[in-house]
This record gives sequence, structure tokens and C-alpha cells, in this order.
Amino acid sequence: MPAYNAEVTLERTYKEIPLDIVDEVILVDDSSKDNTYEKAREIGIQHVIRHAKNKGYGGNQKTCYEKALELNADIVIMLHPDYQYTPKLIHSMSYLIANDVYPVVLGSRILGRGAIKGGMPFYKYVFNRLLTWFQNVVMHQKLSEYHTGYRAFSKEVLENINFKANSDDFVFDNQMLAQIFYAGYDIAEITCPTKYFQEASSINFKRSSIYGLGVMWTSVSYLLQKAGILHFKIFKKPGK
Repeated sequence: MPAYNAEVTLERTYKEIPLDIVDEVILVDDSSKDNTYEKAREIGIQHVIRHAKNKGYGGNQKTCYEKALELNADIVIMLHPDYQYTPKLIHSMSYLIANDVYPVVLGSRILGRGAIKGGMPFYKYVFNRLLTWFQNVVMHQKLSEYHTGYRAFSKEVLENINFKANSDDFVFDNQMLAQIFYAGYDIAEITCPTKYFQEASSINFKRSSIYGLGVMWTSVSYLLQKAGILHFKIFKKPGK
């Protein structure tokens, strides 16, 4: 769980995690201004890491995945501790990976009516749809959305993409999907209800616009890399 100022929603999220199949829970507190770190330890999360300085959303995830691989996890699920996504889907997401159906599973807010029903701001919904259309066209893929923060990966996938070379900002998520497709892996999606409320994390219009430009450049970079016109570090094999 990549966490930043999640003290209010953390316990609600943690209580819904199905610990019958989840062996280890990792929370990385990205130098929060509230008591996220103390709350995580209080409720009994096994692995709680605190960044001395804020490393950004992508930098937070890098620490999460590095720790998960250190623990030799077979399946790694990225869940936001802001209670926007329900942990109750962990069983379903894990099943597809554990049974070798798909190596990556996304919880999609767009399949069905989860996004609008859950209160996603209309401008964000439109932004999501336009960016997803652009990426599907440029990258020759067919996802319902590229922007969900609810993701499950097999260990093999994380070991074979160069996620450490990605941005420390929000576009990290998008770069990971481009890396996964470039490495030849398929991605599954399942319908995911979502909740938008005051305590749920969100980025403002300016940050959303910067993110959108980063998303488009990631797609163009993928296309140029596939065509052999230019080469980008994020698509190199780890360690090379």
C-alpha cells in the first residue's frame, strides 16, 4: 500500500483485506504530514516503511515493489489505503494470476458504471476516456482504462520490467503498463466499484493535465520503441 496522509481511511481499508490469502501486508508512508505511519503500526500491519523525505507516488511504489520482491512474493497487489477501491476483489484478482490465466490484473472503474456511480468527477471521467482512447490507438491495445490504481502482478512481471527507471510522479503507473505490454504480457481487467469522498486521495486539475501529457508521451515512446526509431531506458531489461 503506497500511502500518503492516509490516517483516516487506512484502518477501514486494512480491515477488508482478506488475510486468509494475503500473507504479507506492506505499507510505505511517503513522509506523510499526518499519523499514517503510527496508525499502520497500531493496527498491526507487518511491514511498515517510512520515507524520510517525500519521494512521490511513483517513488513510493518503487519501495513497495522492491520490498515485495525481497519477501519473495508470488503475487503482488497494489492497493491504495484511501478506501477508494475495495480490498474485497483481492480474491478474484489473485485467482487469475495464481491459476496462470493472466499475469497482470487491473481493477477497472470504467467497466460497468463504477466510476460515475461512485462519484468520479465528470471532467476526470472524460479525461480518462479520452486518454484511454488515445493510448489504445497508439499502442494497439484494448483496455477499458489505463488509469486505475488497483493492480495485481505476478512476481515474474515485476522481475522482468524496469520499473525502477520510471518516473517518481503519477505517470509511473502508466509507464508500468507500457512496459508490461512491451515485454509481451497480457493484462486482464475486472469490474471494480469505486468511492470518491473527501478523504479519498485525488490530484487537482493542474496535476491531472501534467499527468495527461506524460501519458501521451509514454504512448508515443512505446510506439517509437516498438518501431525501432528511438530507444528509451524504461523499456530496457532490468540491470541492463
